Amino acid sequence: MMFCLCSVTLIGGGYQVRLQGHKQTGIGLIGTPLAFDASSIFYNPGSLALYDGKYSFSVGASGIMSNHIFQKDGTNYQARTDNPLGTPFFGYFSAKIKDKVALGIGVYTPFGSTAKWNEDWAGRYLIQDIKLSAIYIQPTVAYQYKGKFGIGAGFVIAIGDVELNKALPYNETSKANLQGKATNYGFNAGVFYKPIEKLSIGVSYRSKIVMKLEGGDATFTVPSALSTSVPATNKFNAELPLPANLDFGLAYEINEKFLLAAEVNWIMWSTYKSLDFTFDQSGDLLNSVNPRDYKDSWITRLGAQYKLNDVFTFRAGVYYDPSPANEKYFTPETVTLNTIAFTLGATITPVKGFEIDLSYLELHGLEADKTYEPANFAGTYKTMTFIPGIGLSYRF
Repeated sequence: MMFCLCSVTLIGGGYQVRLQGHKQTGIGLIGTPLAFDASSIFYNPGSLALYDGKYSFSVGASGIMSNHIFQKDGTNYQARTDNPLGTPFFGYFSAKIKDKVALGIGVYTPFGSTAKWNEDWAGRYLIQDIKLSAIYIQPTVAYQYKGKFGIGAGFVIAIGDVELNKALPYNETSKANLQGKATNYGFNAGVFYKPIEKLSIGVSYRSKIVMKLEGGDATFTVPSALSTSVPATNKFNAELPLPANLDFGLAYEINEKFLLAAEVNWIMWSTYKSLDFTFDQSGDLLNSVNPRDYKDSWITRLGAQYKLNDVFTFRAGVYYDPSPANEKYFTPETVTLNTIAFTLGATITPVKGFEIDLSYLELHGLEADKTYEPANFAGTYKTMTFIPGIGLSYRF
């Protein structure tokens, strides 16, 4: 029964959604050293103070089309996910209330996805499907000094909702369903510096937030002979960490048309040591401790922007995202592999101040043999993900 309860890891399992601005997505998901629009609320609150514009609106969404493939070791057996379309979104508004002070608010989805395996696949006792949504609300304030230095911070309210289903090894109809909601708080802070007109430097930090699921609903469908040892309904508590991020970035304008950017992200996944469940009614269903032992990861990003004219701007980027997962505890509810990613983007400005932002992200999870030792479940995984996006920005 311990193994049937260790699948809520998507919230802290190496799947972080950084699709919070289409201009940034197009340039390799780089945003810390840039001041594109109100989306700086997420990427670097400090750059909000140096943004050129009194008022700025930005809204957008992406469509995540992902496919995970599993090949069982020593066999011809293969399974493939049938994931529905994921739709992370964002919305921002910022205003300069004084020459040196800017205020803003953002609503965005930095964690969230859906994984759906076939109900009868080989790993059904680990996971069948999982749905996660995490929405952040962030009021923000920023201050600029002498037109070169900006500092900003935002208070984050995180709201999470998760549901998972998995089979139980009793009969063909035995299954478990877990659902929970959580709310907690954190912050986002950053500094932005332009030592010369063409060079910008950014550093930002997003705090760890531990989502504490208290009083989640657990429903078990089991044979009647087990009803006394496995209660049909139960309540559970669990803690799911959303890791802190520390980002460093540089951007340089070669001339009026070309801009180059680079960024390094330190994702502090090592905070994710274990996923533990405590049930109100234990019976023979023991409270479970499920090791994860993730490690910190470093993402390196490179990107470029070319402004063709006042109407069209184009972007491209590339980055490498190493998996934080422990080799002994790799679970299929979050197939987090070493990943190479490519990005494209464009902004169309039909009239001054109004922008249509387009982006495209393609991720290739490098094929690798992985094992979840507690359940002796091993095989080869590979992934492909395609993410188009569209948004609108307006400033005046």
